[in-house]
Formats: sequence, structure tokens, C-alpha cells
Amino acid sequence: MTLRSSASPASQEGSGHGGPALAPSRRPVHPAPRLAGHVLVDQLRLHGTEHVFCVPGESYLPVLDGLVDADIEVTVCRHEGGAAIMAEAYGKLTGRPGVCLVTRAPGAANAFAGVHVASQDSTPLILLVGQIDRAMRDREAFQEMDYRAVFGSQVKWAAEIDQAERIPEYLSRAFHVALSGRPGPVVLALPEDMLGETVAVADARPCHVPETLPPAGQIQALADRLADAQRPLAILGGSRWDARSVQAFGAFAERHALPVAVQFRRQMLCPVEHSCFIGDLGLGADPRLLDAIRESDLILAVGGRLSEIPSQGYTLFGVPNPSQTLVHVHPDIGELNRVYQADIAMACAPGTWVRAIEPLSPTATPARVRRCEALHARRLAWSDPSVIEHPGALQMGRVMAYLNTVLPEDAILTNGAGNYATWLHRFYHFRAYGTQLAPTSGSMGYGLPAAVAAQRLYPDRRVVCFAGDGCFMMHGQEFATAVQYGLPILVILIDNGMFGTIRMHQERRYPGRESATALRNPDFAAYARAFGGHGERVETTEEFAPALRRALDSGLPAILHCLLDPEAITPTTTLSRLRQGN
Repeated sequence: MTLRSSASPASQEGSGHGGPALAPSRRPVHPAPRLAGHVLVDQLRLHGTEHVFCVPGESYLPVLDGLVDADIEVTVCRHEGGAAIMAEAYGKLTGRPGVCLVTRAPGAANAFAGVHVASQDSTPLILLVGQIDRAMRDREAFQEMDYRAVFGSQVKWAAEIDQAERIPEYLSRAFHVALSGRPGPVVLALPEDMLGETVAVADARPCHVPETLPPAGQIQALADRLADAQRPLAILGGSRWDARSVQAFGAFAERHALPVAVQFRRQMLCPVEHSCFIGDLGLGADPRLLDAIRESDLILAVGGRLSEIPSQGYTLFGVPNPSQTLVHVHPDIGELNRVYQADIAMACAPGTWVRAIEPLSPTATPARVRRCEALHARRLAWSDPSVIEHPGALQMGRVMAYLNTVLPEDAILTNGAGNYATWLHRFYHFRAYGTQLAPTSGSMGYGLPAAVAAQRLYPDRRVVCFAGDGCFMMHGQEFATAVQYGLPILVILIDNGMFGTIRMHQERRYPGRESATALRNPDFAAYARAFGGHGERVETTEEFAPALRRALDSGLPAILHCLLDPEAITPTTTLSRLRQGN
């Protein structure tokens, strides 16, 4: 594969998986001696790494030294959690492993949240962690940690490189494991003394992950089922998509009058304006969408796992036997038939599978076309922000309607976790692949670091972070990283003075008994200015548009501190109504 520049459009997820920047070549039989830390950096580059995210540490100084002369961009972060999230966001946008470098135990512990996101979101990630000298093991030396034990349940592979000569072998395996099957995180520990050795060792060859093709018999079986179905429906999710496969599946859906839903925080897999798009299976999903899925006679699940959130708590489909005919396409054979027994199970990456089904003859019928049109119309009505009215002077429905008109099609939207994200997921019009960064794991603090990573990768695109007041403060220090690198990200910070999602559940289960959810917040506009960015306070709907324009025109990292009435807990209900049992 030919490596694409990181400044090219975000259309590469899964499109080659680790393709190199350098042509395949071998070092001489007797390679020159190199510092082990430099050998590691050389392996990163030949496997296609163009960017790394880190918090520096003395435990891996030889690697930092190797990066001085390498053709690899380095983003220095303020917290290891932010660095790991940035690397995960890189993996989401490019389909290549994001690489994160952190120091020993405290640094590794801080990075754990980003590793968990990569695990649940099926994102390729390589976390490189400094380690104590090998001679000090098992004495509880300063910042000693057993990384295999600590990370073992959350990663695809965790290991420690004891021999400098084996660095090419370990890095090659790390890239292949992170990319193969269901992508995910890998952790490699790097003993400090090992990195300081000088070794003469040949480089590995660039990573290349082979594709698996669905058998012709399975494709024919799918064609037969699709032709016979009266109420088919597709559900897209997971990773290993790219812009071409998204576009190709959209055309396939049109030819077969196939309604298309997307899984939680995977809206960029089908443009909201596509005639077959019918909604997203997230939190607070449209009840009519759920009815359509229950009524379908054929479910085509592509890429995703149909896990807890998209399956609405494992209630949409029978476990293990769905009532609908199920065709499940997933890149990891270990996932197929693990929860749901599929009628047809194809172990194949979405991009490869879409190419295989393109030649199928159209199966659309007038009845299916009418059903698709009706479901699409329902989605448009459900996502119309103009019909939403809630308490307070700042109306989020009108804010979202305005953003839909002013943000470009390729703008990248990021968010973490919280009720504030409902406004984005329900009402924003995602129109292109590579425009959404959001954790399916529901990790707070994700949005700001993800926005920093996106703007580092694509400096010419608009990047907007949605954050709640609680969510922002989880990694708010990374606003300093945006300022340091001159990244004009825009943060729309929605402040209701509470951990809103927890308060919502609290009022439902224990009405009127608020506990541990109230927040006393700073002036976030002043916070932005203190770091060297642009900050404004927005209290009314009328103030939002001019404040947005000033923020964008500033050319600086910016925060719009938007004050939301605490009663407006969701687009459709209030705290008072929840307290009353409504």
C-alpha cells in the first residue's frame, strides 16, 4: 500500500492497514550498529507511523532522541490520558495504529482510559511504555509495574521487549496484531536499560495485513435472502471502513431499497441526507426506528458487534437466536456467533465485503422503496431541531440548526460522554466519512484531546469539540496543547452546573434526592483566554451566532461557554418532569 499524507482527507480507515511510507526493502546483511531506541523509531516509520503523541519521561529517553532526526511529527501532551485519546483518535481517522508514548507506572495508569476506548471502539492503537531496568525486576523498584497483568484484559497483546535485537520482531507483531481482525490496542513495555543498548539488527519489512474474502457461496446465499426479503434493514458499525466503502454501500442500499441504520456514534458511516438513512442506534433512539428493526425480516449487520447500546440492552434481537434472519459481517471470526447465532456469518472487513457485493443484481421492489422512503422521512422529522423547545434563554435546537448551516461538510465533530452529546448525535447532520470522533465506550473527557489530534492531522479542516462542563474538565488541560501548536479548534462547552447524565438517572430512581452531582464551575471563557485562546460567554440563543463567528475569525483555539438551563436535561424532558415520574 502507498501511504497517504496525514493532510489528506480522512478517508483511509482500514484502507490498507499499516501500509508503509517506504518501499519494501531489506537492510544489508551486516547492518550498522544503532541505539536500540533509534531502532524502535525506525520501525515505527517503516510501518507507516507519521505522528506520535506523548508525555515525555526519562524511562524512554533513547526513543525521544531517535525522534529528533525521524520524519515523524510529535505532539507533546499535558496528561497521558489525553495523549492516549489523541492516539486513539488518530487510529479512528486514518485506520493506521495511533502511537502513544508514556513513562512508567503513573504514566501508564493515566493512559489506561484511552486504551479502554480503543478496545471497545475497535481502534488500532500501540501504547509504548517505559519500564524499569531489567536487573531491578520483582523488587518493587521505583514505578515498577507488571504491564502484562495490568493491561492484559483490555488489549489484544501486552508484552515486554527484553532483548534489543528483537525490537523489529516485536514492533512488527504489534502493528499486525493491532490491525488484524477486529482492530484494537497493543501495549509494549520498554526496559530503560534495553533502550540504551547499541545493536546491529536488520529492520523488519513494512506491515501488511492480508484480507479475507467471503466465499462465493455465502455471497450467493446473501443475494437469495435479500431477493426474498420484504422488510430488510442494514445496521452499520465497527471500524475498518473507508470513504470509498461508505459511498459504495450507500449506492448498494439504493439499488436494493435497503434502509440503513448506524450503530452508536457511527453516524459518519451513512450521510444523514442519504435517501436510505433511517437513524442511529444510540442512547435515546427513536422508538419508531426500534419498531422498524423489530418488524424487519432480514437484518444485515456489517462491521459492528451489536453490543449493549445499539441492541438497546440486548433486547432488539433474541439471544442467541434472533427472530429476524441475521446476516452478520465482522472482520473477527471470534466475534461471529459469540452472542447472536447468524444465519450467514462472514468473517470479512467491511471494506473488502462491500467490494464483493457490489456486482449483485438490484432487488428493490416498489413496496421496499416505499418503506425506505417512509423510514427516511421519519428520521428527518425526528432530527428536526426546529420543533424542540426547552426551558432557558439558550435554545439548543436553534443552535444545532445554525451549526448545520455554517459548518462545512468535512468538519470534524468530537465529543465525550454526557447528556449534552444528545444534541449533537440527534440533530447534527453528519454528511461525510471521517467527520466524527466519539467514544462508543462512553468515556468522559474524550472530546477535547480528540479535537487536538484531528486538528494536528488535518490543519485545513474545521474541528469542533462538543463538551459538557463535567466532561471538559476531565482533560481540559489539553487546551494548552491546542494553544502550543496553534490549533484553531472550537470548543462548544455546554454548562448546566452538574454531571447531567447521572443527575437524570438519579431523579428517575431517587426523585428529589440529589447527591454528588452538582458542580461549581469556573468561567470557561476566562479559562480559554488565560491559556492564550479566545473565550466568550453565551447565555442566549441570539448571542450564539455572532460569538461563533468571532471565535472562528480569531484563528485561535476557542471556547464558547454556553450556559444551559439545568431543567433542560434532555431534548424532550426536564428535571422537574423526571422528578414527578413523567
